[in-house]
Amino acid sequence: MWKYEKRLQYPVKISQPNPKLASFIISQYGGPDGESAAALRYLSQRYAMPYKECKGVLTDIGTEELGHFEIIGAIVHQLTRNLTPQQIEESGFGPYYIDHTTGLWPQAAGGIPFNACEFQSKGDPITDLHEDLAAEQKARVTYDNILRLVKDPEVADPIRFLREREVVHYQRFGEANREDCSKAFQTQIAGVSVSLSVGFSGFGFKSAKGRIW
Repeated sequence: MWKYEKRLQYPVKISQPNPKLASFIISQYGGPDGESAAALRYLSQRYAMPYKECKGVLTDIGTEELGHFEIIGAIVHQLTRNLTPQQIEESGFGPYYIDHTTGLWPQAAGGIPFNACEFQSKGDPITDLHEDLAAEQKARVTYDNILRLVKDPEVADPIRFLREREVVHYQRFGEANREDCSKAFQTQIAGVSVSLSVGFSGFGFKSAKGRIW
């Protein structure tokens, strides 16, 4: 269960519309490396995660990604408020406008709609955590690309905040992966020990005192 607070994790106050820039940034709303995919990825993976510490990390970061999804939505919305027909035509925003007016719809910058094939939930701890590490780096690169095109500080500031959070998430998933691998290794060692014990018992090896080795 979540408790919703009526405020953004980072404030968004954009005074000048820029639909062309909005058409780039919307990729983090519904693109392959965007915030919607991240939230669904982590909140889905947590169910099969066997270690409570890693499950907690997935829940925490997945919840934060929902907040980032909201921030991106606010940025795109404010960049497309009160547009004139001339602005829509000159910016190349026309195709999106025809389909959605200025409503928010999850798609990539190239116009490809969001779909669940953009993230994976495999049910294997190491596999999923490595997917998460890669996902955070891909999102970070996307924000880097956006920042190269952004000149307006009112837009750049929240984008920088989101980029910084990708780096923090990458670090937290790295810590979770080390914890997970350590526990998995201990489990494997215990399994090998039991297997060897059973194997030797089956062969009937005995010491001089008659104990089974």
